[in-house]
Amino acid sequence: MPTVRQNISYAYTSFMRAHRPAARHLAKSVLAILALAFLLETFLFNINYFTSAGYHPINLNGKLNLQETVDEQYKLTAVNHTLEFSNLNTEVHNIWLNFDYRQPAQELKVKIQFTDEAHHTYFDSTEYTVGVPDVSVSTLCDQSEYINLNTSGLVDNLKIEITGDDVSYPIKLTDVVLNARHPFDFNGGRFLATAGILLLAFAFRPRSAIYRIHIVDEPRKSKAAIIAAVVIEVSLMSSFLFMGSNLVGVATQNYNSGSWDGHSIVNAFEVGGDNAQQYAELAKAMAHGQLYLEEEPPQWLQDMSDPYDKGARDEAQKETGEPYLFDVAYHDGHYYVYFGVVPVVLFYLPFYLLTGANFPTAIGVLLACIAFVLGCSALLDRFARYHFKRVSLGLYLLLQIPLVTCCGILYLLKFPTFYSLPIMLGLAFSVWGLYFWMRGRAAAARSTGPEKWYLAGSLCMALVVGCRPQLVVLSLLAFPLFWRTYITEKRLLSARGAREFACLAAPYVVVAAGLMGYNYARFGSLTDFGANYNLTVNDMTKRGWKLGRLAPALFAYFLQPPSATGVFPYIQPAPFDTTYMGQTIKEVTFGGILACLPVLWVLPFAKRILSLRMRQRSTRTIMGVIVVLLVSGVIVALLDAEMAGILQRYFADFSFMFLAAVVLLVFIVNENLAPGSTAQNLFMKVLLALVAVSVLYSVLLCFVPETGWYSDVYPWAYQNVIETAQFWT
Repeated sequence: MPTVRQNISYAYTSFMRAHRPAARHLAKSVLAILALAFLLETFLFNINYFTSAGYHPINLNGKLNLQETVDEQYKLTAVNHTLEFSNLNTEVHNIWLNFDYRQPAQELKVKIQFTDEAHHTYFDSTEYTVGVPDVSVSTLCDQSEYINLNTSGLVDNLKIEITGDDVSYPIKLTDVVLNARHPFDFNGGRFLATAGILLLAFAFRPRSAIYRIHIVDEPRKSKAAIIAAVVIEVSLMSSFLFMGSNLVGVATQNYNSGSWDGHSIVNAFEVGGDNAQQYAELAKAMAHGQLYLEEEPPQWLQDMSDPYDKGARDEAQKETGEPYLFDVAYHDGHYYVYFGVVPVVLFYLPFYLLTGANFPTAIGVLLACIAFVLGCSALLDRFARYHFKRVSLGLYLLLQIPLVTCCGILYLLKFPTFYSLPIMLGLAFSVWGLYFWMRGRAAAARSTGPEKWYLAGSLCMALVVGCRPQLVVLSLLAFPLFWRTYITEKRLLSARGAREFACLAAPYVVVAAGLMGYNYARFGSLTDFGANYNLTVNDMTKRGWKLGRLAPALFAYFLQPPSATGVFPYIQPAPFDTTYMGQTIKEVTFGGILACLPVLWVLPFAKRILSLRMRQRSTRTIMGVIVVLLVSGVIVALLDAEMAGILQRYFADFSFMFLAAVVLLVFIVNENLAPGSTAQNLFMKVLLALVAVSVLYSVLLCFVPETGWYSDVYPWAYQNVIETAQFWT
């Protein structure tokens, strides 16, 4: 019997015998791309090293009027944090503020002013000009300490001031040097990112071989490539989540080491404060046999006639000094969690029973994200392989990438909190439910027993209600998927058809019974999930349904253009104005999906594209799926606007539906274009551009500084990201 090593050797030999020329070409191309990335990192991204090589450094330590320390450092204090130098009479290309890296890390705002041959006095911003902008310097990021200046001729006077109210003094400064030689910095992360971008450009170039590999004709090749793509996506998403370590409640010796217990390989710890532990506290309560949280509300809250009025709550809290839990449901003298209970049953309760510790929410978000990416890829493969004939590997990947990166899950990974978990888990259950349904349809067509697939699919779709109730609208896809089989063809009237249909319906009945019982035990109502009892920024019991809220919400969710700036990450919060003369619940958003995701610009042509499908096929399944996806997306956006407000994480509730519709529309167009024709080549080039811009926007959105994220908690570390991107500064 051959050994594993012999099997691997045989497989490799067989593969190389059949594909040696292609493998050699691929290897040469990859090596060329790596070489190009190396050259870019060495020469372009280190341009400051080469441009400063001929500078003559001028050390200004002798002109510093600062207190010296015993270790020959200089102290910047709250009283004396301005450096001013006169009569320099020299060219100044850059300034090196060499801070002591051994002091506690912090980000400093540095204001620089100078006089030169064009300015005989210090100048600042005016109505018609912009002065020298303040720069951010991290005491732990060497690259940020080198500040390039654009002066006119010789500089006479120079003023450097540390500004801001959140500075921790004293600050230790080692040197102030003009015209310093910028050190060479080969950034491994930037090199890999550059190589990755170049490899993507090479893989998706118009004449790439991946457009000649068809999903149906070459299943082994296509599946291997799809699996590789999914592995890369999951790896990148996982890395991004763990980058925001302040929101990841796990610690090891080398990661979040300040919260490491000192002996375990990995341990969990609480992040985000008391409000962030709602699911964990509910798990503890359930373990002790109750459905309300163990923490008792303060007496003043129980005595209030209207505890849902935030203004009145704030006044009462000021008077008593007793805190209360925010953003939980308060009913009949107890705190409840109004978020979906499925994440608690799936993650928190088993983890607590096994370990006695709180389950780290970020890990749940990551697991749900991985499940979503896997399910999304499997579902897309199912449609491409069994409902269309000419989908190439290139087209599949070109649509799979924006489907998983532009649907809002990256933002949920950016903030992997208990707010994000039910949305992410609801999306994961939805795509797997649809996938199992599709498998069941195929099994029913072959008469090979679809019951197990129907049970699994409907169970997933029903559990969505216990995660994110809005997403249950995706269950409406059952109508186009099963109507023809069970209603039009009257399969439901047969014993076998009735049994299959029962498998479709039974999980909904069981899950609904469980959730209704859970609701009744808490609030005395089968359908009350408790959201109206939320102690939040507005009185949900009186929020009601107002048509006036819809116009600004639809604009923000769909049509608002992105707000851009010239500084990395180039995207900033979009402005918001409204004529609705009432309270609007609004957090930071960054533009509507139809304006920011050009791949969705296929949607205006949906009617014409669907007519192509109708002429091509007698059945209307795909058309029905597309229509339901589009209608469902609009419904969910309206529900979010009315029931909650306008929040960036809510984009994940409905973006997937529009993107999935676009995927199917593009598949239809591809089926109707002759392979290799001018029309198809043009279509693929336009699609590639639309996808590239959409993915770029979604990726840049990940790095926008926001309150509570990595950039806010560790601004000195975030500066490394800025310097990596803005290599020319």
